[in-house]
Amino acid sequence: MQKFRRLVPAFVRRCYDSRLAVIFESVFIGLVTGLIIVFFRYTLSRADGLRRHIYDSLGSLPGTCLLLWAAVLVLIGLFLGVAAKYRPMIKGSGIPQIEGVLERKMVLRWKSELPLKIITGILGIGAGLSLGREGPSIQIGAYVGRSVLSVLHRDRRERKVLITAAAAGLAAAFNAPLAGVLFVLEELRAGFSPLFLACIMGASMTADATAACFFGTGPIFNFSEIAVLPLNLMHWVVFLGAACGLLGALFKNCLYFFLNLYDRLGIPLIPRPVFPLLVSIPLGYFLFDATGGGHGLIEALSTGYHDPGLIGVLFVVKVLFTALSYGSGTSGGIFLPLLACGALAGAGLGEILGSLGIIGGTEALNFLILGMAAFFAGVVNAPVTGIILILEMSGNFNHLGNLVLVSLSAYVTSSLLGSRPVYAVLLERLLQRPAARAEKA
Repeated sequence: MQKFRRLVPAFVRRCYDSRLAVIFESVFIGLVTGLIIVFFRYTLSRADGLRRHIYDSLGSLPGTCLLLWAAVLVLIGLFLGVAAKYRPMIKGSGIPQIEGVLERKMVLRWKSELPLKIITGILGIGAGLSLGREGPSIQIGAYVGRSVLSVLHRDRRERKVLITAAAAGLAAAFNAPLAGVLFVLEELRAGFSPLFLACIMGASMTADATAACFFGTGPIFNFSEIAVLPLNLMHWVVFLGAACGLLGALFKNCLYFFLNLYDRLGIPLIPRPVFPLLVSIPLGYFLFDATGGGHGLIEALSTGYHDPGLIGVLFVVKVLFTALSYGSGTSGGIFLPLLACGALAGAGLGEILGSLGIIGGTEALNFLILGMAAFFAGVVNAPVTGIILILEMSGNFNHLGNLVLVSLSAYVTSSLLGSRPVYAVLLERLLQRPAARAEKA
């Protein structure tokens, strides 16, 4: 670095260290992150379509084809286990790891870990595990930021660059640039300054624009027109928030239970992902929507009538399968699965209220959307991010007041239950493990 400073003119050095250069650097990070997330999202969507085709076809094929598919899943599971064992920083969603890096308790090694994070995310989620792409997208963004730090020798700006890149990852994953900004401010406790905010917004907007060039500029969910709920239904909105706060605490406890269960049973790290992948086979036959992240499930719930009993079964299966998948230790997040669980909770209440004649058919969709925001607030304990995220994902601002009310209700309920933010607990668990201490060293 000192040699570089001696070779370049003083004017160039001033430009290199200027505030404007930092903003351009953030825009560049957003562009690179957006391109990588585009590849990640596209490959996952193709894998999801291929998996659906496989399960649609297996019933008419000989039994040997089923055995062959099971063997493929076993091999994928073993590869995921090997990758997680020897590169533990790629495990899970990656958000706790980023928080650990920001607290200088963990280290990102982008050259070896970034390719593995992408590959294992595609294989695990694409093969049917109930995991989401959003957490890995945030960590991928952080890896891009780490690589820029390494190439441009910006180590003194490490925290700001990593946070900026993480925001870009979420923005590209969800087509939600404002949610990316708010997530790093609320969850990663990024602090605030005008320049820092400009960097985060520049990276998020660039990543979102890059993704929009390939996937379009609309919201990621194709919801129909959303009606405004009348005031006489507000008590049901509060009830839904409280219920999601309670169910969110249950969701977190299930995650922690399965994380502990694998350890208690003494299952080695390498074969752990094989178990949820094998469980995904009967689920793929009978409850396909319970597999994968949950994007298709949310869109399916938004159309037509669904039996509340089936919704309840899907909710239980989705929670348990998400916990089983995440507990295996492979790459994949809980962002989208928890939104799917919230959609199931909201849709179930909406169908019950509709069958009782309390709400009309057009108003049931509101409860599905409100359930997503409430579940996010109850699990992540970041209500503002959840509100903006759902607004951007649904593409409609008519229900802003209802989102605030339901998220507040869920957040208060979660706080009264003493349920801590899920990523804070997961970070503590990571730091307690010998592998995490080795990463720090």
